[in-house]
Amino acid sequence: MLSPSASSVVLVNPNRMRPPVAPIALDYLAHAVRQAGFQPEVLDLCFSADLEKDIAAFFSGRQPLAVGITLRNTDDTYLASQDFFVPQLKDLVDRIKAHTSAPIVLGGAGLSLMPEAILEYCGVDMGIWGEGEEALPALLQRLACGQDYRDVPALVYRDGAGFRRVPPSYLSLGRISRSPRDAIDNRRYHAEGGMGAVETKRGCNRACIYCADPLSKGRQIRLRSPQSVADEIEALRGQGVDNLHLCDSEFNLPGEHAEAVCLELIKRGQGERVRWYTYASPVPFSDEMAVLFKRAGCAGVNFGVDSAHEGMLRTLRRDFTAEDLARTADICHRQGIVFMYDLLLGGPGETRDSLRQTVEAIKRLSPDRVGAALGVRVVPGTRLAALVRRQGPVASNPNLKGAVEGNDDFFAPVFYLSSELGPDPFSYLESLIGKDERFFVGAKGEAEQNYNYNENTALVKAIREGYRGAFWDILRRMA
Repeated sequence: MLSPSASSVVLVNPNRMRPPVAPIALDYLAHAVRQAGFQPEVLDLCFSADLEKDIAAFFSGRQPLAVGITLRNTDDTYLASQDFFVPQLKDLVDRIKAHTSAPIVLGGAGLSLMPEAILEYCGVDMGIWGEGEEALPALLQRLACGQDYRDVPALVYRDGAGFRRVPPSYLSLGRISRSPRDAIDNRRYHAEGGMGAVETKRGCNRACIYCADPLSKGRQIRLRSPQSVADEIEALRGQGVDNLHLCDSEFNLPGEHAEAVCLELIKRGQGERVRWYTYASPVPFSDEMAVLFKRAGCAGVNFGVDSAHEGMLRTLRRDFTAEDLARTADICHRQGIVFMYDLLLGGPGETRDSLRQTVEAIKRLSPDRVGAALGVRVVPGTRLAALVRRQGPVASNPNLKGAVEGNDDFFAPVFYLSSELGPDPFSYLESLIGKDERFFVGAKGEAEQNYNYNENTALVKAIREGYRGAFWDILRRMA
């Protein structure tokens, strides 16, 4: 029999961005750990005013079996700011080590992109890449019994020869029980962050050359039952959370599942009691789907379209066309769906002409808002990273910006920004946008047009004043 302290696991949220984002992974992990017979304790540092004081107080008198720390993002993915979060994670690890001898396990979507490099940098011996709901309890069982843990699925561990990875075993989401979502203060996150979060599926089977989601969540789409999604939304509503983000890679892939979720929400009357936002693909999208979205409570859709230039869409390996964008825009206008088009500009082969064509086309389609990010983060393991390596040395590549010196593994933020855009692509993009207030830019500048949600003081103020919903829609309503 384990002692109470030895059977506990501490789950740490290190994300201190503003506005705050609810650490949904810890809610799910805490439920899995509890079901395995361990006691989860959450150290949420998001709202900490004094890290050292709060860490010391938390671990005083505690000696848990293990400490799990989740890394949501390695950086903010914006060329203009290049805010790198891994050094902050190392600082946190060092502080925790000073107060407990318990083994530290890193995890999260951010870690999954380059686990060995992050573990080495932070001086940690174990991590979990991909999902943790089965891997973490399995690891805890081995640690509690003093057994060999080196075959635990999804484990990355250090041995005498360096780090080794165990292949992950992706969950069948239909066979895991629903989390009660009671491990974190969801009510406070809603009050200070403007919304809660639910996922309806995991994984992405698309082939976009830059995207990290297939690396961290798997390439096979795995679905939750519509009933479990609706149950979870009810659980959050019971905590006062009625503005939500459906945080799938793209909610309408596959379309049949999205429609089934909407029908379940409509059947339960939740479409009249909650407002939700989501990411979606322009394909599949129809008038019938738009009507279901609205009846189910959808308040806005962010379509990740990247470009409106056919050549760039093909280069980025998107599976829709510029004509699909026009059709989707027509549907949203016709059905009264508030929508945004997210652009990812400056990728391989981008020219001043292709950039101009994209901006002009998007203006004609007239979405409610447009996100215009210039520069594409090069993530290890993606097709874009492989393309960059074929182009020669990182430091001398004219298409790369950011931490290019001594960073051949793209550990620190490196961005692809096509040299064909000329010496000042930011000014050129600004000239194309002009005074069109529908465009957000991922750059330092006027707060009302700053699309970087990291430390966005305008958003923090708006949420404090009572705004709720997706950050892009709050900025839209503030204008």
